[in-house]
Amino acid sequence: MTSDLLDSGMLAGLRSGLVGEAIGPGDAGYDGARAVFNGMVDRRPRVMAQCVTPRDVATAVSFARSHGLELSVRGGGHGVTGAAVVDDGLVVDLRRMNAVDVDPQAKIARVGGGATMADLDRATQPHALATTGGRASTTGVGGLTLGGGSGWLERRYGLMCDNLLAAELVTADGRRVRASEQEHPELFWALHGGGGNFGVVTEFTLGLHPLPAFSIALLLWPTEAGPEVIRRYRDYMDEAPDEVGGAVLYLTAPPEPFVPPELVGRQAVGMLLTYTGVLGQARPVFEPMLGLGHAGEVVAELPYADVQRMLDDPPGYRNYWSAEYLAGFPDQAADLFCARARDMVTPSPSQHVLFPLGGAVAAGRDDYPLPWRTASWAVHPFGLWEDRADDERGRAWARAVRADLEPWSVGAVYLNFIGDEGADRTRAGLGERNTHRLAAVKAAYDPDDVFRASHPIARA
Repeated sequence: MTSDLLDSGMLAGLRSGLVGEAIGPGDAGYDGARAVFNGMVDRRPRVMAQCVTPRDVATAVSFARSHGLELSVRGGGHGVTGAAVVDDGLVVDLRRMNAVDVDPQAKIARVGGGATMADLDRATQPHALATTGGRASTTGVGGLTLGGGSGWLERRYGLMCDNLLAAELVTADGRRVRASEQEHPELFWALHGGGGNFGVVTEFTLGLHPLPAFSIALLLWPTEAGPEVIRRYRDYMDEAPDEVGGAVLYLTAPPEPFVPPELVGRQAVGMLLTYTGVLGQARPVFEPMLGLGHAGEVVAELPYADVQRMLDDPPGYRNYWSAEYLAGFPDQAADLFCARARDMVTPSPSQHVLFPLGGAVAAGRDDYPLPWRTASWAVHPFGLWEDRADDERGRAWARAVRADLEPWSVGAVYLNFIGDEGADRTRAGLGERNTHRLAAVKAAYDPDDVFRASHPIARA
């Protein structure tokens, strides 16, 4: 089968079967439609089916299978591997399926498979409700949820997948399936960390939590303050209530009003403290960190949706991410973490992050394929830069961070935070005890391995 034959004849058949559109290489908007968050990814699909309905999704999946095309599924397109697009194959693009329907009485949201966190947060905000959902408004709800779903609210309300009540899928044979605790329970279990290996999720039903107010303290120090600030933060978070979340990180100080001019464009230490409540309650809880002599600050009560947007990562940069999940973070680990900050690509949007876990993350169900949730801390070298000449430096920095902190690793990792690091790391993200069970689910719902996600699960 030639590309020309597909484009001229069969593509017309696909277009006639869709409510949405099908875009090929010769169409206007093709390059924009295939672009993803990671600027290192430059793949050229044969066709992108911009679906509007679940039936569109089933049509696109059937078309790909009948014509021998490799298939990928695109939600937000934020994943670092770029698996949302596939060279010379068919992309099931869900971005037009981004509706969010909130039931404030039942405290649930029905979320289209192509919605981003901005879509979800803006829909729940007027009802003073929210659910855990990443740390950027541009992140796709689909990939985030299916990979586990870490975010600012996780210590209080658990991971995003802990709040998953049901999912509507199109499977590899075109069936529409609803998965929940009562319906297809094994598939439902697999969707809690197993990624997009089992089908195309066209709708998520998520539980919501009251969030009438959200408070933050965003603090900044010169980079030389890092070792002391990070030790104090570690000790503070070890005792902090579950209402407190956030991170401490090395970053390039941005040109914002709260940043002293002498720090702009230079490496600095930042701290974000979040609190699920009003500022009057949050400030006394934040107080131990407010007395460390910071150089810049924002302490405020803000809408949660605005906080999600505040730290949005810019698209189009070259990206390389990794992570290590730690049982503890002693002084030796803190020293290694701080020393490794010197190897970041600076200035750039790169971040050298330490996240606290615990709280509702650790208290969540231990039978899901999320073996990393028992960790106390996560280190996340999050690299973004413009110049391809910095590629090897950026990769080497991320790998060195992992190597430095490996002595304290729990041996498991959150797969949404890493690129393609091989089958061993995928198993580390899913857990050895879950491997056979996930493979059995894969065999039941996708026996021909149609859905090859960024962290693939082998069939039984």
